[in-house]
Amino acid sequence: MKSKWWIIGLSIALLLAIISPIASQFPDGLDRFAEDNNFGDQANEPAFTVIPDYSFPGVSNDATATIIAGVLGTLILFGFAFGLASLLKSKNEA
Repeated sequence: MKSKWWIIGLSIALLLAIISPIASQFPDGLDRFAEDNNFGDQANEPAFTVIPDYSFPGVSNDATATIIAGVLGTLILFGFAFGLASLLKSKNEA
């Protein structure tokens, strides 16, 4: 079971990506603080975006687009992290 931690982690991350459209539409955290203190409109736009605002090109349904963007982002980041962990593990074993 110890070596299969990534299956549980990936399953939880994918589940969260799938149910993300039912999250609250109200801002929280830094967005809420910025709105409450009237400086939210001063934010700079990012230099580039891969999946802007969790919308996926070609998908007209917002909930479906959010799910696809979330699952794709989860898989990309998980793959990167898993690959990096594998490289570091093999480097430490050598």
